[in-house]
Amino acid sequence: MKTRLIIIPALIAFITLTSCDTLNQVANATVQNQGTPSSLEIGNGLKQALEIGTGKSSDQLSAVNGFFGNAAIKILFPPEAQKAEKTLRGLGLNSLCDNVILSLNRAAEDAAKQAKPIFVDAIKQMTLQDVTNILLGNQDAATQYFKRTTTEKLSLQFKPVIQGSLNKVNATKYYSDAAQAYNKVPFVKKMNPDITDYVTQKAIDGLFVEIAKEELNIRQNLGARTTPLLQKVFAFADKKKTTGQ
Repeated sequence: MKTRLIIIPALIAFITLTSCDTLNQVANATVQNQGTPSSLEIGNGLKQALEIGTGKSSDQLSAVNGFFGNAAIKILFPPEAQKAEKTLRGLGLNSLCDNVILSLNRAAEDAAKQAKPIFVDAIKQMTLQDVTNILLGNQDAATQYFKRTTTEKLSLQFKPVIQGSLNKVNATKYYSDAAQAYNKVPFVKKMNPDITDYVTQKAIDGLFVEIAKEELNIRQNLGARTTPLLQKVFAFADKKKTTGQ
């Protein structure tokens, strides 16, 4: 009797594991056997993936703490002003420095709302050759494409928004106050109170960091391919890269 009690749970576990393995094999086989996608499917599939990835990145960064809460892209004092920050903190002006950093990131979060339509437009402009190069290219091929085609537009769109946001969240005032406080220190190189260009560039850089993450995720993670079209197109890309055909 005891022997049966031991064997039955073990048998159930074996059947369960075997079933899971079988299901995974079937799922993988289904993706692999979907056939070669047409040029139209490749174009639509990649564009769908890029719209999902850029949209998700824009939404994440435009949320509260999208920049400020992300250590990889959090905007700090400009490199040339970090000595000034250290000096100010040494003078007991920690709160002023903290307000500067928070307000810079809030401005970038505000500007990130403008990114989505710019990426959508860039996606619409893609040629079949662009699509093929991206799909079968390096892990960051899409990110590099966006850098080439959207950086100038992003800068033009972001800068006035950044300027307005800096004013709205008092970043201009805080940074100007920090510059003025530092510039009163004897024998120091004067700090430029204009911060707009710096924040604009850092906001764009942060956006591309997140897009690169999303691109890598959809290339490497089967679970990120959330539609049959994405599964078919990226399975085709995986096969091409594996076989070298």
